[in-house]
Amino acid sequence: MIVAPLRLEHIGEVRRLMELGAPYLHARTLSDYWLYATLFSSTCPLAIDDDGTVIGAVMAFRSQDDPADVYVQDVITHPRHRRRGVTRALLQSVRSQARSWGCQRLYLTSEPDNETAHAAWESLGFVNVAGDHHINGVSVVTDFKGPGRSRAVYESPLS
Repeated sequence: MIVAPLRLEHIGEVRRLMELGAPYLHARTLSDYWLYATLFSSTCPLAIDDDGTVIGAVMAFRSQDDPADVYVQDVITHPRHRRRGVTRALLQSVRSQARSWGCQRLYLTSEPDNETAHAAWESLGFVNVAGDHHINGVSVVTDFKGPGRSRAVYESPLS
């Protein structure tokens, strides 16, 4: 497996991979992936198998309002390749880039009831940020992503 930046020629394959993440992950439009490949490829790494197949992807972005932060928007590993270090390698790529820019933290959000994601984030060094209530033992911030869109928030310091 190699980790490489998202490129235009991978957009269709990445979109199909993201579709496998339902119900918690939703594929973006082809225009969105064009944008990511064109403007944000350094924080949108792909895991590419020896046969050239995209088996994992992370879409992450440096904040323009707070350049110390990198927000991880989407993370997926193909179901046949899970538990083999793909996600860890992809997030390490994002961490390395963020550190090279002098960023201080990675953060992401998750659906409060996504127990698999909660376990994954904690195993990858993310901490569930204190929110204003709990769902199944996970701290949640009410309306974090807008009205009715409460989320569990996780962060990983880069220092």
